[in-house]
Amino acid sequence: MFTQPDRLKSGDEIRIIAPARGLKLIGQDCRYIANKRFAELGLKVTFGKYTNDEEFNHDMSTSVEKRISDLHDAFLDKNVKAIFTVIGGFNSNQILDYIDYEIIKNNPKIICGFSDISAVINAIHSKTGLITYMGTHYSSFGMEKGFDHSFDYFKKALMQENEFEITYSNYWSDDLWFLDQNDRTFIQNSGHWNINPGNAKGKIVAGNLSLLTLLSGTSYFPDLTDKILFIENCYMCDSDYNIFDQQLQSLIQQPNFKTVKAIIIGRFQIKSEINKDKLIQIIKNKKELNKLPIIANVDFGHTTPMITIPIGGDARIENGKIFIK
Repeated sequence: MFTQPDRLKSGDEIRIIAPARGLKLIGQDCRYIANKRFAELGLKVTFGKYTNDEEFNHDMSTSVEKRISDLHDAFLDKNVKAIFTVIGGFNSNQILDYIDYEIIKNNPKIICGFSDISAVINAIHSKTGLITYMGTHYSSFGMEKGFDHSFDYFKKALMQENEFEITYSNYWSDDLWFLDQNDRTFIQNSGHWNINPGNAKGKIVAGNLSLLTLLSGTSYFPDLTDKILFIENCYMCDSDYNIFDQQLQSLIQQPNFKTVKAIIIGRFQIKSEINKDKLIQIIKNKKELNKLPIIANVDFGHTTPMITIPIGGDARIENGKIFIK
C-alpha cells in the first residue's frame, strides 16, 4: 500500500531544502519570481536552516549532516505541508544511508524535485511507500517566461485530486534561461512520439535514467513490478546516444522488468543529439521492448516545460493518450 500525502491548499506552508546544491546558485531575481508565484497560490515559503550555508564544497553543497538536518526538520515540522528542493546537482545519493525513514513514514507529506533529486524521491518511496513527486524545483519557479505549462501541471498534480491527461505544450525550450530571462529561445512542439502503440495501466516509477542506474543493486532502487516507467535523460549526466542506450539496457536487465507495463520518455536535450529516428533505432534494437507501449518526447526532464509526476501514483495509456492521478 502506498501513502498519498495531503494535497496543497491556499494557506499552507512549504519548506525549501537543498539535498544537492543550495540557494547560493540562485539569483535574487529568480528567488523573487519564485516567491511571488508561490504567493499567488497562497503558499507561505520557508527555507531550511542550511539551504544558504556559505560553507559550500566543490559540489556547491553543504555537509551531509546539515542536508539531513534540513530534511528531517522539514518532515517533523507540523506546519510544513510540502517540501521542495532548491535545484539538482550530483551528490544527493550521499545522504540516502543517513535518512531516518521512520520519521518520513510517520510524517507523510509532499516532497518534490527532479534530476539528481531522483535518488532521494525514489529512495523515500522505496523505503516508506510514500508517494513522492518528480517535478519542478524551487529554482524552476524563478523562470519568468515559458513556465505556464509547468505551473499548470504543478497545480493539477499537487493541488487537485482528479485524474488528468498529459497534453503536450505548444512550445518548449532548452536554453540557459537563468543567465538572461529576456534572451530566450522557444521551439514549436512536434507532439508526443507514439513509438510503440498500445494500452496499459499501472503504478508509476519516475526518475532520471542515470540516477536510477546509480541506485540499481541497492535497497533504494524502486520495484518495477507491473509499473509504468517515466524516464528522462540529462545531457550532462547521460551524455549521448550510446550512454542512453547502455543505461536503458541496464534498466531492462533489472529484476521484474519483464512485468513493466509501458515506458514514457521525457524530451531529450538538444546536445544529446537523440532525435525521433535515433530513439526508434535504440528501441527497435531491443527485443524486450517490442510489445511494450512506449511514448516519448513528453514534457518532462531537463527541458522546459516540466510536468509533475507522482511516483507511486496511477497512470494509464489509451490510444496514445497518457492519464495520471
